[in-house]
Amino acid sequence: MCADRPVILMAEKLTKRFGGLAALIDYDLALGAGEILGLIGPNGAGKTTAFNLLTGVLVPTAGRIGLCGLDLTGAAPEAFARAGVARTFQNIRLFRDLTLWENVAVGFHMREGPGWFATVFALPGIRARETRLRDRAVELLARLGVEDAPDTRAGDLPYGLQRKVEIARALATAPVVLLLDEPAAGLNPAETARLTETLRDLAETDGVTMVVVEHDMRLVMALCSRIQVLNRGLLLAEGAPYHIQRDPAVVEAYLGSKRRVHAHA
Repeated sequence: MCADRPVILMAEKLTKRFGGLAALIDYDLALGAGEILGLIGPNGAGKTTAFNLLTGVLVPTAGRIGLCGLDLTGAAPEAFARAGVARTFQNIRLFRDLTLWENVAVGFHMREGPGWFATVFALPGIRARETRLRDRAVELLARLGVEDAPDTRAGDLPYGLQRKVEIARALATAPVVLLLDEPAAGLNPAETARLTETLRDLAETDGVTMVVVEHDMRLVMALCSRIQVLNRGLLLAEGAPYHIQRDPAVVEAYLGSKRRVHAHA
């Protein structure tokens, strides 16, 4: 972490066991405002477990989690969300029968009360509020590169664009920390490049701290200032992309070969 930035998200000796299986062991994390951390590793390495612990979906067996000095260890997902933690999922979880802007508007509800939620479901007396809400949702969608047809039903959208709508909805909650699970899944190279620039801008301009799990190494190496590599529940390596892609232990455990690593640099 950059020494001149206060710690925003912290994990200390975080451990999760399922019976006799240790899915994550003594995991440490310290992130400052606007930092983007890549979390990579082979299947079963513990990435999803780490994500679920850092969002309250799982309760740790041992260790601590803090956000902006607030101890969230063992708290419910709702408490994590209220504190400023938002996430996307590997499997998209949009409301398929709502429009794109209505899906994003659901994210505003958490910060702005039930009046905004009522707007989405067209309760009485909401015309002006609906217009304002729609404008804000459309602005977020445009920032994610979904400029057209905000009134389209979410379920009718291609998979890659649905992924972007899900990120826009997460941003509508005004998160301090955003955890992205496979954000580039379903995107073509041009879309991935645009998403990379958008996420970088969110970090640099808005100060959003991010943790990104992604198999697209081009995105990880281009976007993340720091990378952690998990293997069998343990932190195998941590450092800048340049060092991670040349670490022999990482090459052996995850990236496969030096030729493959350099190809993705």
